[in-house]
Amino acid sequence: MSNNIAADRARHSRLDEPAPPVDAETRWGSDVAAQMLRRLDIPYIALNPGASYRGLHDSLVNHLGNRAPEMLMCLHEEHAVAIAHGYAKASGRPMAVALHSNVGLMHGSMAIFNAWCDRQPMLILGATGPVDASLRRPWIDWIHTAQDQGGLIRNFVKWDDQPGSVAAIPESMLRAWQQTATAPHGPVYVCLDAAVQEQRIETPVVFPDPARYRPAPPARADAAALAQAAELLAKAKRPVILYGRGRRTLEDWNRRVALAERLGARMLSDLKTGSMVPSDHPLHVGQPFNKLSSAARAALREADVILSIGWVDLGGVLRETFGREQPPPVPVVHASQDMHLHNGWGKEHGALAPVDVQLLGDPDHCVADLLAALPDRPRAAPSAGKVAPAPEADDAAGPINLRHVARALAAAVGGTPVTFAGLARAWPVDLWPHRHPLDYLGKDGGGGIGAGPGLTIGAALALKDSGRLTVGVLGDGDTLMSINALWTAAHYRIPALFVIANNRSYFNDELHQESVARQRNRNPANRWVGQRIDHPAPDIAKIAQAQGVMGIGPVTRVEYLAEALRRAVNCVRDGAPCLVDVHIDAGHGRQINESSAERSTAQGR
Repeated sequence: MSNNIAADRARHSRLDEPAPPVDAETRWGSDVAAQMLRRLDIPYIALNPGASYRGLHDSLVNHLGNRAPEMLMCLHEEHAVAIAHGYAKASGRPMAVALHSNVGLMHGSMAIFNAWCDRQPMLILGATGPVDASLRRPWIDWIHTAQDQGGLIRNFVKWDDQPGSVAAIPESMLRAWQQTATAPHGPVYVCLDAAVQEQRIETPVVFPDPARYRPAPPARADAAALAQAAELLAKAKRPVILYGRGRRTLEDWNRRVALAERLGARMLSDLKTGSMVPSDHPLHVGQPFNKLSSAARAALREADVILSIGWVDLGGVLRETFGREQPPPVPVVHASQDMHLHNGWGKEHGALAPVDVQLLGDPDHCVADLLAALPDRPRAAPSAGKVAPAPEADDAAGPINLRHVARALAAAVGGTPVTFAGLARAWPVDLWPHRHPLDYLGKDGGGGIGAGPGLTIGAALALKDSGRLTVGVLGDGDTLMSINALWTAAHYRIPALFVIANNRSYFNDELHQESVARQRNRNPANRWVGQRIDHPAPDIAKIAQAQGVMGIGPVTRVEYLAEALRRAVNCVRDGAPCLVDVHIDAGHGRQINESSAERSTAQGR
């Protein structure tokens, strides 16, 4: 790193440094909450300012000096939660979020739902106007006070609480942190009464030692069930392993590969959960998928044992393979502890799967335990059903597709490892295989559009000193919903690269509308009405520049792509965020009778 870059980063790290003196004495209720964040080793707290937690805000600034944790100011509560979500995906650790009263919680609720569906940890601190009505200011405190504020999100958080006194804050926050950091993970919510925050402490608060309240270790499956699973797998001739949720450590990655090699098992992986095994391994079937591919379906139909390791919606993929009324004709083994989070409100648990051996425990521990139980002799590997890529036409000029973007980005980054915090639909994994657990972090969890910018910023924050380049290849609709999240990246110089696969359309919905029209024998050519983001097409690069981020584009032709991405990568390597707006071929001139699958592959959303 050059001296200029180091000095620049140091200067920006002091951008929000409060003026001295810092009051080190714990005097107020909110000082206790701030101290607990520090004692829990929370590095950052993302927030959008609000009066309901003005006490906590003062404590973070004038009591802690805006360090450990450091505040990350955001322009919308949804971005604050999404940044914490992306941070957790990349690091495996929870950071904190502060949300302003009921209105801020409602703003952030969609992003909380995403994190819940994605089973990611975070500690959310909310606030309410004084519960004691005699302390409420006229009007504003009344509309910002709720009888049961946690009830807004209780169905999609792991735990919530509202401590009724200063003395109750440490236990509430300890339990919340313990819950979110214990698998299966999920967001937790602690609502701080504004009057309690602003209460002067009369009796010294005794802070418990967090070391005595650690999160529980990952649970292990029942020994008898593991022995039964190992026996089935040892006898299997054509086992298939479905790799879903797991930890992003090289140790766990290597164990997953070792299990497949030990069994000679074909592997399937899921774009929803990100890179869990090498996508170009000889035992990996086809490409990672979001919806079941024909190659994956064929492998499952040929299997004599199916092993699910944390697969998302196992019941759904089995129904797609064998039919809704036809149970799998082979034994199914499922390693997961996700059922501990299932409730009646949401249906993110998916279809009920027929499971013959239930390994109720941490999926990665199940992999380790199965390896220990199986004979230590790798089997001959079957053909994984690889499909040779079709020869590519010479299309070095003209409209851009995602294969052009992938090749140009690979040339721009050279040997620098890349973490994809998001990938647009139809990204060519065959050109950019998953070879490391941090290569791709998976989807947003709940399908809440607008998460991509915040997820990318959070991942880049977690990986800023890792030597990896964090890239979000995002759709235009996803980006435009949360474009002002980029201000936070600019303000704190978080080095993230946003590549916008801009087809000027909510194209996935175009395909849905075409499908409905065909089913009803109506005109599919009208699929675009109410779906196109065009005439005018928003200038996303200029909007990024307005947030303080270097914006490049729109890039409209292949011959301009390499230079645009080279400039962008250099900007991020220098420690600043950058956005490149790439106009992807929207297929407007194609014949309407092309198959949806073909067009979906050619687009980018």
